[in-house]
Amino acid sequence: MELNLERPLLFFDIESTGLNIVSDAIIELSFVKILPGGEQRIKTWKIKPWDYVAKKQLPINPAASAVNGVHDEDLVDCPTFADVVDEVVEWIGDSDLAGFNSAKFDLPLLAEEIERVREYTGKQVDINLHDKKMVDVQNIYHILEPRNLKAAYRFYCGGEDFDNAHTAEADTVATYKVLQGQLDMYPDKLKNNVDFLSAFSGRTRVVDYAGRLISNDKGEAVISFGKHKGKTAREVYLTEPSYFAWIMQGEFALDTKRQFALLKEEFDREKLVQKFNGTLF
Repeated sequence: MELNLERPLLFFDIESTGLNIVSDAIIELSFVKILPGGEQRIKTWKIKPWDYVAKKQLPINPAASAVNGVHDEDLVDCPTFADVVDEVVEWIGDSDLAGFNSAKFDLPLLAEEIERVREYTGKQVDINLHDKKMVDVQNIYHILEPRNLKAAYRFYCGGEDFDNAHTAEADTVATYKVLQGQLDMYPDKLKNNVDFLSAFSGRTRVVDYAGRLISNDKGEAVISFGKHKGKTAREVYLTEPSYFAWIMQGEFALDTKRQFALLKEEFDREKLVQKFNGTLF
């Protein structure tokens, strides 16, 4: 079944130096953009992982190399993410996003790389990934048929294995094919609509990609871990503002820190409005 799209849908997959969002980096990034009407465009980057503090190439964890087949020497002459970020942002454009397990790993790592460019180079990167709808094909698959990508491809795409598993481009194309197969197989459970698929695959309640903040039924940001778990961020800021400072100084993803900083700005504005009887001037 062809996808019913109002905007482009960008399938993407990442290979990385490891699995730690805070300390690892992208080494391969592949996009498969599906336009309304079905036109397909593909772009893949090989990326030199970069340590912005030490100003040198970040080594790949040997366990990651064993899976993705990429080694440090393969990336020496490749551009860093900072070198290609403008092209990456241009490719994303006004697209919604889709991937396989991307909501938990690929999207947070992509956001982290963008934040690193902003933080360490001072470059203005004009994109907010939180504005994008996200369809996680793995979540749909696990809800309906719990298995992995290779099994999903066999199940939904005619019983054959796909070649070059664990290369970013092959995994990305396979993910696109799996979503098409899911729509064909479950017409009574799934709607051919990105808004529905994004909600069904479970990205609507997360405020930051690491899931440290979630949204409650009122749309308020709620702390999801530690001593303040279950409290709204507003409540915590009003009673213990030093908690926000602790977040900013702690070992949290840059995207998590950014969302806490944005909430702090919002709460500070509210205080000013209350102080000056509803006006800032």
